[in-house]
Amino acid sequence: MTTTPTSSGVALPAPATAPTLYFIGVTTGRSSIRTVFPRWAAELGLDGARLEGIDLPLHAPREQYREVVDFIAGDPLSLGALVTTHKIDLYEACQDQFDVVDPHARLMGEVSCLSKREGELVCHAKDPISSGLALEALLPPRHFERTGAEVLLMGAGGSAIAISWYLSRPERGADRPSRIIVSNRSPQRLEHLRAVHAELGTDVPVDLLHTPAPTDNDAVLAGLRPGALVVNATGLGKDAPGSPLTDAAVFPDAAIAWDLNYRGDLVFLDQARAAGHVEVVDGWVYFLHGWTQVIAEVFDIDIPTSGPDFDALGRIAAETR
Repeated sequence: MTTTPTSSGVALPAPATAPTLYFIGVTTGRSSIRTVFPRWAAELGLDGARLEGIDLPLHAPREQYREVVDFIAGDPLSLGALVTTHKIDLYEACQDQFDVVDPHARLMGEVSCLSKREGELVCHAKDPISSGLALEALLPPRHFERTGAEVLLMGAGGSAIAISWYLSRPERGADRPSRIIVSNRSPQRLEHLRAVHAELGTDVPVDLLHTPAPTDNDAVLAGLRPGALVVNATGLGKDAPGSPLTDAAVFPDAAIAWDLNYRGDLVFLDQARAAGHVEVVDGWVYFLHGWTQVIAEVFDIDIPTSGPDFDALGRIAAETR
């Protein structure tokens, strides 16, 4: 891919010569989607469609986000983008550049997908949908209703907001956590999440904890009930090395450890396996739902969320894993 550095330092691709979906992340070249997408495109009848990565540093300068969005908006064959890691930062930097903001994006204060409809640039938050689909796949039936378990979300970015929203929805009835704890190294993200739940009027207790050191998360983990869902939503293990816990962390009995990452060192999952009484789940199913939701939106096609057609896409992806 030919790129051109801009005055802000971001390397923008050349104008697209075929219908193109962009992947805005940190280390996009390492993602399985680079080999999966061409095979998915053939399966879905998206002949000639291309995927290109755009890498930006964590918490990139505001102007870099704006230049990327300007490029996509102004290039006819650039049809949209999936955004990972930068969801909140990009939304905050570029709100005035979107012609349409969907209700989830406005509530969550994030963008995970950009698409175009009738000349307008549309901002979407797909995490509430894709995280919900992934949760339904990994949780046993009526898990929280049966166990009274809590949820610990380490990290307060877009994925954590979406997961806490999904699990606290009144429509879930009695099958909701007894408490949701969100921990984060920086207090600013926690305040944003607090505002989201205040607007929602969430009636599940949501505790927001500033945990600048992994030992702080260890202490929170040690106090959880059996059956807790423990989520690494920090990006550590993929976007940066390490884990939000130390090797001395003690998981509760029958806990479910979910890492939103599926690639990288995944130290968090190694720590969970070492406990010996924890169900370990990586981010593969989340990856499948996250990407298929965005591809369906950007290319304006229907992709089922379950059944034979979805399973076929899963098998294709698994062959490249």
